[in-house]
Amino acid sequence: MFSGRYNWIPLFLLLLPAIAVAGVIKHVEHEHWTDEYDSYFRKYTKHYFGPFFDWKWFKAQGIAESGLKADAHSSMGAKGIMQIMPATYKEIVAKNPHLRDISTPRWNIAAGIYYDRQLYRRWRKQQPLQAHEQLNFALASYNAGFGNIRSAFRRANKKHKKIREWTQVAPFAPGETRHYVKRINGLMQLEE
Repeated sequence: MFSGRYNWIPLFLLLLPAIAVAGVIKHVEHEHWTDEYDSYFRKYTKHYFGPFFDWKWFKAQGIAESGLKADAHSSMGAKGIMQIMPATYKEIVAKNPHLRDISTPRWNIAAGIYYDRQLYRRWRKQQPLQAHEQLNFALASYNAGFGNIRSAFRRANKKHKKIREWTQVAPFAPGETRHYVKRINGLMQLEE
């Protein structure tokens, strides 16, 4: 189909999105991102996920949610670094009364990581997955809601005999959620 000196064009066009993304995504340890909240990400990851879980996953999530901006507010009403909805925060505080104001970075990060842990556990009960894949499902659920991702999982399960990876379910999830999980994995410099 393509011959001569232009046979590289299809390959270039296929690689163009990867080249563009590589130049845009600044990994989680890049100097562009503040380290001001790292102690909170470390502390609450250790508290809710244990000492061997990489806290940078949740910093990457904070970057994806708000760019690590403590005063971030979404048009839907989500607040803070982890972009938590006030109703969700109220539910979290009911189980963690020591958490204070949603707008305080420390408590916002703690609540976000606590909520991630709840979602992570729900996926462990739902389907036995490798830890990284379980985290991808938890992150997707944080973005779109557990019920929405479980519905996507069920639709994907009709096509695939056994779901083992987020990439099998991603086509059935909302586009924003696919981008969200992909962005966090990119910030961690991992392929989705």
